[in-house]
Amino acid sequence: MHVLVSGAAGFLGNHFCRRLLADGHQVTGIDNFITSSAANIDDLFGKPFNFIQADITHFVHVPGKLDAIAHLASPASPEDYLAHPIHTLKVGALGTHNLLGLAKEKKARFLLASTSEVYGDPLVHPQPESYWGNVNPVGIRGVYDEAKRFAEAISMAYYREHHVDVKIPRIFNTYGPKMRLSDGRVIPNFIGQALQGKPLTIYGDGKQTRSFCYVDDLVDGLIRLLNSNHNGPMNIGNPHEFTVLQLAELTLKLTGAKSKLDYRPLPEDDPKVRKPDISLAKKTLGWEPKIELEPGLEKTIAWFTQSLQPTASAT
Repeated sequence: MHVLVSGAAGFLGNHFCRRLLADGHQVTGIDNFITSSAANIDDLFGKPFNFIQADITHFVHVPGKLDAIAHLASPASPEDYLAHPIHTLKVGALGTHNLLGLAKEKKARFLLASTSEVYGDPLVHPQPESYWGNVNPVGIRGVYDEAKRFAEAISMAYYREHHVDVKIPRIFNTYGPKMRLSDGRVIPNFIGQALQGKPLTIYGDGKQTRSFCYVDDLVDGLIRLLNSNHNGPMNIGNPHEFTVLQLAELTLKLTGAKSKLDYRPLPEDDPKVRKPDISLAKKTLGWEPKIELEPGLEKTIAWFTQSLQPTASAT
């Protein structure tokens, strides 16, 4: 296949491109580097990989045949989407509209990377795809949550009206190598703080829960969904739930750090629980995650340890 991947230089987009290339597909990446780096894709050139530096909130044209479009572009961490609130909304609205138009023109499958954040601070636990969510549209997190909810709505409208073959993975917390140290999400925060001997920042009492999926498992789920006949939303995530305090303790154990815990107020509208119901993915795709949190964290810590090493000076 020839697959267009938006957000190709980001954490998830980068891993997704590598999996497509490993499977023998041709990839065209597109990114504007607002929260990513060109260094992430430098080694992909020379493979069946092309790149377009562009902002998908403007008109996008890709010559030739496209078999699929994977729309993975968007600021994804609270630190990023709070720094770029209007752009986050534009990527979810204008960017999704532009790429859906391209998918319609090319008769290409369309994979929209949605998020567990469409469930907001959920009142149903675990969260099935049938749950409509508890989102504050005017809160500070609303710029991301509502951007993704609109993106889902317009994608399904294109499916119903224009018969675009739409797939919508609702992605739960994902982690692994190539995350930015300054990402702002809890795993890179904890690992970076532990490796640098700094206190681990705990928001609230640390009893809020998250479900962490290693990136290789997540990408496998995305590939299976892209190749499936399923249209509409599907949870892709790890159903094993951990408190933030449990994650902090495991990070300290695996890094050997002696860091203290620094408790701070819980941010506005921060979800108290997060756990996917993946019954649909199991039944439809035969998919469930394989990598447990501890070995996944070990791989991620090893990558961060290497990336924090000072570059040797030339002699």
